[in-house]
Amino acid sequence: MYHHSGSAAHPAAGSATGVLDPGTADPRDSKDALVYQRCNWCGTAMYHRLLCPVCQGSDLRTERSGGTGTVRHSTVVHRNTPAARNVSLIEMAEGFVVRGRVMGPPIGIHSGDRVRLSTAKDPVRGEPVFQLLDEPYRAWS
Repeated sequence: MYHHSGSAAHPAAGSATGVLDPGTADPRDSKDALVYQRCNWCGTAMYHRLLCPVCQGSDLRTERSGGTGTVRHSTVVHRNTPAARNVSLIEMAEGFVVRGRVMGPPIGIHSGDRVRLSTAKDPVRGEPVFQLLDEPYRAWS
């Protein structure tokens, strides 16, 4: 079944095969690539969605991220872990936001820090892991 908009035909909901399966991305991509979806209707980038959060479209294509982003928020978590760890929201260069972990001392990760993907799937938590690109300038008061 297709939805028709003008002269363009678009697949109906449920036809976005491989949306949550990174294995269906281009086979030339490495296993540690971070894949995301982009809406073919409005161009919105999103991470692991079945429908576009902007237009509710289901016509999504899988793309590979370049792996760079900026920390938008970071929290130190002490629960259910032998050592403190950080949980961060990373805004990727392509425009989507992903939850993951940034390597380094948990209290040393701050909003605005630039990061690069280290591994797309942490073996323990299954979330992306990032590393700091550079030491940000911190004013001492």
